[in-house]
Amino acid sequence: MVKNFISALAVGVMAAPGAMALSPTSDTKLTVLASPDRHVTVSVIARTGKPLMYTVARDGKPVLLPSALGLQLQGADLSGALTITNASQDKAITDDYRMAVGKKRDISYRANERTWTVQNAQNQKMDIVFRVSNDGVAFRYVVAEPSLPRKTLVQERTTFAFPAGAKAWLQPMSVAQTGWERTNPSYEEHYRMDIAVGTTSPSPAGWVFPALYQSGETWVALSEAGMDGSYQASRLAANSRDGVYRIGNPMPAEAYGGKGLLADVAGTLTTPWRLIALGSLATVTNSTLGTDLAAPAIKFDARLVKPGHASWSWALLKDDGTVYDVQKKFIDYAADMHWDYTLIDADWDQKIGYEKVKQLADYAATKNVGLLLWYNSSGPWNGTKYSPKGKLLTHEQRVAEFKRIRAMGIKGVKIDFFNGDSQAMMAYYVDILNDAAAAGLLVNFHGSTLPRGWHRTWPNLMTMESVKGFEFTSFEQKDEDAMPTHVAMLPFTRNLFDPMDFTPMVFGDIPNIKRTSSNGFELATSVLMVSGIQHFAERPEGMATAPAYVKDFLRELPRSWDDSRYVDGYPGKYAVIARRAGDTWYIAGINATGEDKTLTLDLSFAGSGAARIISDGEAVTGNPASFSQRSIDAGEKAVVTIKPHGGFVITKKQ
Repeated sequence: MVKNFISALAVGVMAAPGAMALSPTSDTKLTVLASPDRHVTVSVIARTGKPLMYTVARDGKPVLLPSALGLQLQGADLSGALTITNASQDKAITDDYRMAVGKKRDISYRANERTWTVQNAQNQKMDIVFRVSNDGVAFRYVVAEPSLPRKTLVQERTTFAFPAGAKAWLQPMSVAQTGWERTNPSYEEHYRMDIAVGTTSPSPAGWVFPALYQSGETWVALSEAGMDGSYQASRLAANSRDGVYRIGNPMPAEAYGGKGLLADVAGTLTTPWRLIALGSLATVTNSTLGTDLAAPAIKFDARLVKPGHASWSWALLKDDGTVYDVQKKFIDYAADMHWDYTLIDADWDQKIGYEKVKQLADYAATKNVGLLLWYNSSGPWNGTKYSPKGKLLTHEQRVAEFKRIRAMGIKGVKIDFFNGDSQAMMAYYVDILNDAAAAGLLVNFHGSTLPRGWHRTWPNLMTMESVKGFEFTSFEQKDEDAMPTHVAMLPFTRNLFDPMDFTPMVFGDIPNIKRTSSNGFELATSVLMVSGIQHFAERPEGMATAPAYVKDFLRELPRSWDDSRYVDGYPGKYAVIARRAGDTWYIAGINATGEDKTLTLDLSFAGSGAARIISDGEAVTGNPASFSQRSIDAGEKAVVTIKPHGGFVITKKQ
């Protein structure tokens, strides 16, 4: 009854976002903060002797029902009965920034911010900072309590309570120390789609961020941002009874060196931002909250920030391809495709050696191609044997190794096999990024956590895997069979805010695997997926089967995007996303269903210039991967039919 009363109260009060403090009963106080356009509101509810709660509404309709706030620390329970002692004046947040990597280059963030100061019965205080923007809500906790010289987290008590009838699209978190050579967890599972809120995760480790929901006409994406290495990476707990999702913790096995599982800091404890993007599916898909809430960029030579495309032998050739002659061939391949990089994968130090890699780097430089080198992150936390291994564990090791390869002409590193989401592991990521930045090296993390906006703070971070990517489809047929649906999820979840190294695009054969996608689908992924360095899986022989106009498209494909926008789609079924570079829009669409899908696309945003579409050709026995090219009506509407597991790309000048 109390929950129902507060829920009804919150909905009624949210219709008046200008109200600073209302007391509908003697023991309840509700204060409201609204977005700049006043469509999104958050209400903080204080009840005498009860935990602090908040609600979120859009146009007066509930999005989140009363949900808990608070932290439990050693020596201070700031999650139980709390009293609001102060609320700051509202502050307008204005942040204009530029991204080298992502779905949009120049971004303007506008929000209203208010800080609530609360205290427990022992007079121990905590600040809760809320921001409300036109596309969502964010909040974080700041504990500077002087009676606690050290802030040791026991449990964050934040919850997200969804109305009955809401649906969810969620990825289970794999259990730590399981999988191949004990390399889990690394965000490499398939999503559970269109499930009822409150569904228990099939994994005791819970659900990963971003988590996507639909409640009525409103879509919601939950995630976090503002990770500085002092706090663990969070997730949603496995159990969400009655649609109430709780912040979950890394598993004990994810602790680096047996320590540093949860936050434990001297001085002030500041948590990451809890991020709630909301609105129409277009609003959520277009949102940049994941970087809006990240810390500004560190100093890094802008001349070294070079997004691009890369050739990569390991995708189809696996370990046998990591030899000198094959890598030289892939350098030539990158040069022919006008790509920027070639990635040399695991065991290069043993199969090629530093001296020969230096020769390859010199050769690549004559072709205007840069080399990237693979590293194993791990110490004893898993059983991987691939090398170089154990060279990056300390600051001194990283400085020496990064200096050595930088002198060889290497442009960046791919670092693999991390050990989960503990606070110590987050600090390890940050230390690597800082040391790589000091050495002038670009970074790609694999077998890794979710970036959570790091590519804004560290401009040298080009991409991260954190996804069940192409390599899995090359291992087992079941993953290839599930791939189209999986890929149709990613623009709305994993790739929503952060760059993603899925390593897409194969036109030829995958050894021992029957492909389920058309070439049009595969080509569309080159635009659909955002990655600072796009590592294409196709090898030279497969690319040779593509017509000249497809190869030219890939040669000229922009390395970074000025703008992106949702055009059409539904998570797990189909997706049409537009991205702009200069005066040209690239519109990519895929159909993950088993039937033809005809769409009428509103392309008025792309201007009235001529448009060209590359899509699937007519089905030909023995050649299911054919292409076709044609001009299309340059008007505002374009009618496109996508074949099952098919796709297209449209180029249109403004």
